[in-house]
Amino acid sequence: MKKVTKISAIVLSLIGVSGIAFGVYWYHNLHWYDKYEKNLKEVSAVEKQYTLPEGSIINYGEVENDNPPLLLIHGQMSIWQDYALVLPELSKRWHIYSIDVYGHGKSSHDKDLYYIDRNGDDIIRFINEVIGKPTVVAGHSNGAITAAYVAAYGGENIAAAILEDPPIFSTGGEGWEKSFAYLDTYKPLHDYDQSDHSQCWESYYLEHCLWGQLFMKNAMPGLASFAQSYHDRHPGEAVKIGFLPYSVWYVFEYAQKYDFAYGENFYDLSWNHGHTHEDILRSIEVPCLYIHAKQNVADDGTFLCAASREQAERAVSYIGDNCRLIETDTSDHVIHTVHKDFYIDAVNSMHD
Repeated sequence: MKKVTKISAIVLSLIGVSGIAFGVYWYHNLHWYDKYEKNLKEVSAVEKQYTLPEGSIINYGEVENDNPPLLLIHGQMSIWQDYALVLPELSKRWHIYSIDVYGHGKSSHDKDLYYIDRNGDDIIRFINEVIGKPTVVAGHSNGAITAAYVAAYGGENIAAAILEDPPIFSTGGEGWEKSFAYLDTYKPLHDYDQSDHSQCWESYYLEHCLWGQLFMKNAMPGLASFAQSYHDRHPGEAVKIGFLPYSVWYVFEYAQKYDFAYGENFYDLSWNHGHTHEDILRSIEVPCLYIHAKQNVADDGTFLCAASREQAERAVSYIGDNCRLIETDTSDHVIHTVHKDFYIDAVNSMHD
């Protein structure tokens, strides 16, 4: 009897410990932004706005110091604060400007601006008129393609460029409808926009996203139902899912300040506005670093990465000898979050 009681006590203790551990896990997932806010406060990042003569607004965060300037351009469905985790280290060597792309955050939401040249030309004006000195430009995902445009056509105030895992060539039309970006992001965005909106966006996305269909197909209807229930109970708020890692759903928070019309220009490829990726890359003459997330391919042949290794190598070949290719050991797309030290070292390698 004593032995049974002892076993029962051990089992109950394990259950209690597991419950506490899961509670801590849940708490940290729901409070993922706390460390972002802590870092922003640590570096005294100040949010500012630059208004162009025609009235368009570029919202940005600045970490002021006497270091050389570094301009950060986020990716799809993000905001300038997404770089918060790397700002403390980067600010030791850089005067940082991190912008909201048009259609995101607090920058202008105007569908006439959602083209690579419209946004790229205005970023060049921002560099010339706000920063006013040679600047290293670093972009992530489609922000990396924008950074490539700025590097190609920005003139004397562009010192170098860092391209963090751009969806190169695919967002220019090469195998577009079979790419991860199209199947996981832009097609669901387009289809949701065409729907009756009886579901919230988060629920619709979870039901149709590619990664869910590939790896958690049976679980996705339940997750979608949970998201809809959360939305119904918290209207006007981003859906929060404490039992999933925040890296799976944190974009829901950023999407609150995102214009879905921006994604539509990627769905139909009009964002390129007549510019080819090849021409942009060939026009880059400043030193350039291409950071590629390791290639990953699903069993059905779908590339689960922004670009294949071949596409990355081809992009570098178009830029020429002034471009260097480095690669992470995983296919995680948001390199500046998942591989912070790797990203920081890569950026700092472009320091004078």
